[in-house]
Amino acid sequence: MEKVIVDIYFTGNNFCAHATILTGCVSTATTLDEMKKNIKEAIEFHVESSLEDGDKIPEVFKGEYELEFKLSVEALLNAYSDVFTKAALSRITGINQRQLWHYASGMRKPRPTQRKRIEDGLHRLGMELLNIGV
Repeated sequence: MEKVIVDIYFTGNNFCAHATILTGCVSTATTLDEMKKNIKEAIEFHVESSLEDGDKIPEVFKGEYELEFKLSVEALLNAYSDVFTKAALSRITGINQRQLWHYASGMRKPRPTQRKRIEDGLHRLGMELLNIGV
């Protein structure tokens, strides 16, 4: 099954998303879960309408595919702000709280090395949690 990349961003009050290979297909929502649902429906509608109109669509949409969501750092920090405090994220990533606030608010964009630190820190935490037996 092929993967379709969907980029998700945070725009102040809402999440917005677009499928990178499907020009013009976008959606917005107030929560990440709602965004995932909305963009899935938008893609299905866009593909169906394009086929009805005789427009070309990328080959991947002619078979089975799955969506892979890529969140910007700003979207990630805002989506999980009720799960992780900035203090906890600071301990997990080694990035100070003030910098994390700047990333979450969109005041600053993290360099690739900082994005990697955030990703690696969350992956380490995930691996630790997966190894817990009860």
